[in-house]
Amino acid sequence: MSRDDAIRVASPTERVNPDTRDIDLLPTQEILRLFNVEDRTVPEAVGRVLPELAEAVDLAVAALRAGGKVHYVGAGTSGRLAVLDAAELVPTFNAPPDWFVAHQAGGQDAYQQAVENAEDDGESGAREIREAATSKDFVVGLAASGRTPYVISALRAARELGAGTALVTSNPDPGEVPADVVIPVDTGPEPISGSTRMKAGTAQKLVLTSFSTAVMIRLGRVYSNFMVSMLATNAKLRGRTINILQEATGAPEAACAEALTAAGGDLKTALVHLLSGADVERSAAALTLADGHVREALQNLRG
Repeated sequence: MSRDDAIRVASPTERVNPDTRDIDLLPTQEILRLFNVEDRTVPEAVGRVLPELAEAVDLAVAALRAGGKVHYVGAGTSGRLAVLDAAELVPTFNAPPDWFVAHQAGGQDAYQQAVENAEDDGESGAREIREAATSKDFVVGLAASGRTPYVISALRAARELGAGTALVTSNPDPGEVPADVVIPVDTGPEPISGSTRMKAGTAQKLVLTSFSTAVMIRLGRVYSNFMVSMLATNAKLRGRTINILQEATGAPEAACAEALTAAGGDLKTALVHLLSGADVERSAAALTLADGHVREALQNLRG
């Protein structure tokens, strides 16, 4: 595609928002109030696509259980949000670094600044997925318009490989797309026409955070509502592990610290040890047998 080519995208995000016309004439607080009013519509829009989002979560869980990976593919804001979500899963849930892989149009150079025409390079998106993905994987494309060439070509390549595919978009009618699941979060016209870093970007952040966190829950990396697989990489997080043990078990701080030490710093093992009364060796073995699910390990220990 030539740098002089122009494509007009028929997406709600490109339309003029009648509620923010002449926003440049308003005082600062009124500008911010209008943004806030528009932002409030985003969670409701996400709520309308929960069935599709749940389907994507279940497909991702199945892929990871089968030894596959989850790939995020995006351009611009979408790609940067994907990179952020994938990066946060390692310290938060101790997820293996290769479970979630983010692909950004334009590569690392695009993390901090726009890379000219990168989103229009469909072949680049297809090539990255052909080189990185397999039939076991699940590929999630993010495109506010639902038609970004880099993303759509990546999804098409994933489908050719036999991988599962999903598309997260703010276009309720993206047309025919190579995705098993389409998650159309209809956020409507942006406060600033076409600025999809606003409502569409917020929707993508909500979808990605909910998607990946639900995947982690289904894979046993959460007990009750506690992050029991987290990496304690600093003083604050080490304190949080003790807090989690206290809240989840009701045991005093000293007993929690002692259990964590006995478990070699493994929060899950310490948790099962405290809740079941089994020694740390049996607790660790029960977790291994239960594929890391705390509740299943406890059930097995209690017979």
